[in-house]
Amino acid sequence: MNGDDSKQRFVSTLKLHIQPSRNGTRMIDSRTRVKSSEADSLSKNLDPPVFMEPLEDCCADEGGDLVLRGVLTGSQPIRVTWLQNGEAAHFGKPSFNGREVKFVVRECLAEAAGTYTCLAENSAGRTSCRAAVGIREFESTHRVSSLPTSASESTVENGRSPQTPKDEQEVFKKVFSCSPTSPEIQSPVFSPREIIPKKRANSGTGPVLHFQDPPQHLEVKAGQTAKLTCFFSGSPPVVSCWIRNKEQIADSPEEWTENTDESSTLVLAEAKAEHTGRYTVVLKDRRSSAQHTLTLSVIDIPEPPASSPVASLVSGSSLALSWSGPCFDGGSVVLGYVVEVRKQGLGEPREWKELTNRCKSTSYKVSGLEPQREFCFRVRAYNAVGVSEPSPVSTAVRMEQKDSDEPQAAPEVYTCVTIDSSHKVTDHYNVHEKLGGGKFGLVYKLTHKETGSVCAGKFYKGHRAKEREAARKEIELMNYLHHPKLVQCLGAYDHKREMVMVMEFIAGGELFERIVDDNFEHTEPASVRYMQQILEGIAYMHQQNIVHLDLKPENIVCVDTTGTSIKIIDFGLASRLDGSAPLKVMHGTPEFVAPEVIGYEPVCLATDMWSIGVICYILLSGESPFQGSSESETLALVTAAQWEFDDESFEDITDEAKDFISSLLNKDPRKRMSCEEGLAHPWMEKFASGDVKSTKSLSKEKMKKFLARQKWKKAGKAMQALQRMALLSKSGSSGSLISPKKDEPLSPEAEQALQSLERKMQGPPGFTQTLKDQTVTQGSCARLSCHLTGYPDPEVVWLCGDQPVEESSTVQIKYEDDGCCTLILSKVVPEDTNVYTCKATNEHGEMLCSAKLTVLH
Repeated sequence: MNGDDSKQRFVSTLKLHIQPSRNGTRMIDSRTRVKSSEADSLSKNLDPPVFMEPLEDCCADEGGDLVLRGVLTGSQPIRVTWLQNGEAAHFGKPSFNGREVKFVVRECLAEAAGTYTCLAENSAGRTSCRAAVGIREFESTHRVSSLPTSASESTVENGRSPQTPKDEQEVFKKVFSCSPTSPEIQSPVFSPREIIPKKRANSGTGPVLHFQDPPQHLEVKAGQTAKLTCFFSGSPPVVSCWIRNKEQIADSPEEWTENTDESSTLVLAEAKAEHTGRYTVVLKDRRSSAQHTLTLSVIDIPEPPASSPVASLVSGSSLALSWSGPCFDGGSVVLGYVVEVRKQGLGEPREWKELTNRCKSTSYKVSGLEPQREFCFRVRAYNAVGVSEPSPVSTAVRMEQKDSDEPQAAPEVYTCVTIDSSHKVTDHYNVHEKLGGGKFGLVYKLTHKETGSVCAGKFYKGHRAKEREAARKEIELMNYLHHPKLVQCLGAYDHKREMVMVMEFIAGGELFERIVDDNFEHTEPASVRYMQQILEGIAYMHQQNIVHLDLKPENIVCVDTTGTSIKIIDFGLASRLDGSAPLKVMHGTPEFVAPEVIGYEPVCLATDMWSIGVICYILLSGESPFQGSSESETLALVTAAQWEFDDESFEDITDEAKDFISSLLNKDPRKRMSCEEGLAHPWMEKFASGDVKSTKSLSKEKMKKFLARQKWKKAGKAMQALQRMALLSKSGSSGSLISPKKDEPLSPEAEQALQSLERKMQGPPGFTQTLKDQTVTQGSCARLSCHLTGYPDPEVVWLCGDQPVEESSTVQIKYEDDGCCTLILSKVVPEDTNVYTCKATNEHGEMLCSAKLTVLH
């Protein structure tokens, strides 16, 4: 083979095999960045242009079409300019649709070869991307097709790329060259044989980014510094951001993030009540993403009690006070109340005197007062943080002339109430302070204008026909509930849009609140007495074929502040069973509703018996049998009827009591005890005679925690959870158990955050560990190692001198997943002495790292 033929084939091969131009990859032109603080302020919320998909080097046939394509991201508007060999491109058709850039040349000629540069610029910055283009001439293509395969095999000697002969280099430069008029664009370098850059091992696989025991909830006091920290493991670099109220949190003097490759912390310099809520941290590494949501509670002092204290059972020296707790407990359970008194009258000091600071319930008996004197009262709530502001002041209470500690007796004569449409409630009653409220409306204290008797007025929301009909139903139903253990309706008014039901005034407060009072003894025999009264009242309702459907501790109240007599209240959800059609309902409180309610199946009298079983379980143990970590989990536990007797909580409870509960908490309504069977149960008989002389007091600590947890719950949330269950049942879903989805789609704000993190990760290659000069002996193994960073993952080419190194039986290139890149030369010889360079390239730039290897004889 003569030299001319060899040179001819070499030129043809060059036109077909083009080594991608690594020196010409895209990078942000730092010279164009705005340096002034004013410009930075204007563009701080803008994203500079970034090539998400860079231009690629290519070859086109002469007479064929050339297409260069890339994908841009960044804040609009973006201005795009195309250059060929450093000058404005004078042919071809550029296009940009806001995302994709294209440059199309139809029927290419030889002069279309060269380096093409796409410049993209907006007000936040500038970037460029280059690609080398070669044009294959028809004659060259035809000649190369007949080349023998051995031509390319002779280009590698001993596994290392040999030096290119000088004359061949000159031919190479003549075939492909860039215009010298562009100083910032370097000429692409080609080798006789294409070298494929090395990529990271296992890129796209391996360990997935995940959290390590992330916190679910954090509680801090108002004014303190809050630090929300999540630890994780992934493939560095890991970037993160925090989301609150669907918005990404930006660093500021008040709140900022502290991030590493193993943790992300959101710092709130001074926690406030408005910081309470859900926080989501979103993570992104080279191959995956993850998110975690936690809740933050900023606790503060409670709000004042919602109503002023109301006096009842007034005698010569004592009275009973009752009030409503605060609407918001400050995020921490209310531990108790401070009761204060002030004398009224001319010459009396206007100072408040503390009666007690250890009242644990919303009622208190005041004694030692002076007869025929007037007093006012107010109450403060306190929690672990501090004491609230005082409640509204009560109306002045004048003490009787003589002592009378007799409790008010329940009405002995029952009358059927007819709704009065011709009068207003204020025609017959004086309206005083508010006692409480709910989704139905508000309750106020009333006194009859003629008799002075104290009552309670339930003022309904009567603006809509549906609300008015529900109010009428409850008032009419009360005429069938004439029993000493059921609160009584004394009158009703429907005047224009105002509907009011007048009821007995019951001053003793909720039963469970009474039980946890430190001055009140809680025993199993006392619990039997409470359950007996509940069964008596519900038995009377069931005899009228009426179901309560909302039995829970809040609706069991004490008649007075000292005795153990109770009454059942709130019949707003009660319904009469007429037998003509099955009754299905979807309301109640998740912890106390029966499985048939959640399953949207017909309810019956036994539906109330399930709720009585739950109340009894809590009464004896202080724990709820179906309490889950969420309302959905609670409903799931109820549906499955999954419960058990905790050994510690029921250690001192009799077997008869456990059997009583078990006979009620049966998933099959037909197998539950009725009220009559419950009243005849051995547990009732065992304590009814009073023969049990001493019984151990039951612990109240767990019940205190139960009551604290109940105050966090809102009726609206419970109703929403039940409505969701109704939709599941009606849609025919299999079963009623609720379990969260494992792979829920990302929220729009999380998706947006990931896009931001993707841009944040972008960066040119860098070396955190550089190559070191080495001296080795002939025949040994040489290892040159460095560590790479950059995103997207840099591609690597090793050079021996200025020539690429290829892998062979004696040359190995390792590029590990952690970014460690190693060149291994086995059985080195003196000719291997040279400067070795690791060239790392990605779409943002290029970085070189070199070291000298010396091989001794």
